[in-house]
Amino acid sequence: MNKDQVKGKVKEVEGKTKEVAGKVTGNKEMEVAGAIKKNAGKEQAHVGDARHDAKKHK
Repeated sequence: MNKDQVKGKVKEVEGKTKEVAGKVTGNKEMEVAGAIKKNAGKEQAHVGDARHDAKKHK
């Protein structure tokens, strides 16, 4: 596991938490910000996965 995979997963969890908190409190801005952070984390994790796979196949 590389740093992009780890950081991406952390961002994903933080974003999901913020998204749910926004839903529960009725704060649309927080909900949207959380969804954006969650998706950014997913993308960063995918980049890390691709780097990991590329390194394995060298």
